[in-house]
Amino acid sequence: MTHDSHLPLGSRVAIVTGASSGIGLAIAERLVALGCRTVINARRAELLREVAARLDNQSLARAPIPRVLPVHGDAAEQDVIDRLFVAAESPETGASCGFGAPVDLVVINAGRGLSGSVATSDPSQWEEMVRTNLLGAARLMRTAAERLLAFAPIPEGESGMSGPWLGRPRDIVLIGSTVGRNISPFSSMYGGTKFALHSLAEAMRREIGPKGVRVSLIEPAVVESGFQAVAGYDPQNFGAFMRRIGPVLQPADVARAVEFVVSQPAHVHVADLLVRPTRQDYP
Repeated sequence: MTHDSHLPLGSRVAIVTGASSGIGLAIAERLVALGCRTVINARRAELLREVAARLDNQSLARAPIPRVLPVHGDAAEQDVIDRLFVAAESPETGASCGFGAPVDLVVINAGRGLSGSVATSDPSQWEEMVRTNLLGAARLMRTAAERLLAFAPIPEGESGMSGPWLGRPRDIVLIGSTVGRNISPFSSMYGGTKFALHSLAEAMRREIGPKGVRVSLIEPAVVESGFQAVAGYDPQNFGAFMRRIGPVLQPADVARAVEFVVSQPAHVHVADLLVRPTRQDYP
């Protein structure tokens, strides 16, 4: 028996966190361009509204239906996480105009870096990084799992060889890092949060995969974006490293990886995808 049916991205409803710049913005751009109705999130309200307006204008040129909803706020806060889902599920008409449909694709991208090791990094930034990269991601994973398990379920006791779930892919995608797989002494505190995130991703995959929900981890290596400056990497030394292994990845490269993962039929799961620049030897 073969199963080749899957829901086109144009029929899906997504959430993307950290979507105002870098990888998150590229993912949002890609999903919207493919017709996906998308709730985007970031802390900077004005910038997020500008991004939403630009993406919506581009999508309206192809279809007369708004496809982007901005929800600003800290994605590590539970009330913000709840508002992401409410925004999508709200009726398409009324004061809180939404998509009127349940979310079936969640991209957990919000995070931050930190230059240095346990011995050399700024300890005053540790707690905020752990809160954003790990605890916030875990809260969104939990909420996403609850929401995605609530529709198109595989009935208890059934084999799953058939049923509505096969025509309704449900995805939780986490943006990890190669330094969450290969230890780097130059960013070990940041890498530690990604090691932990990778562990949660695999644990949740084993927990809810049998119920028809895919949990996927994407591990980019060096991506050229504003991430390095925010993390405090030395522009001269890190710039030399990027030139040595370049050309390095661009955010759009990671966005294409996300598209590949979530475009698979519901019975096919690309669980872990590591993406490196061709010339990057380590990490």
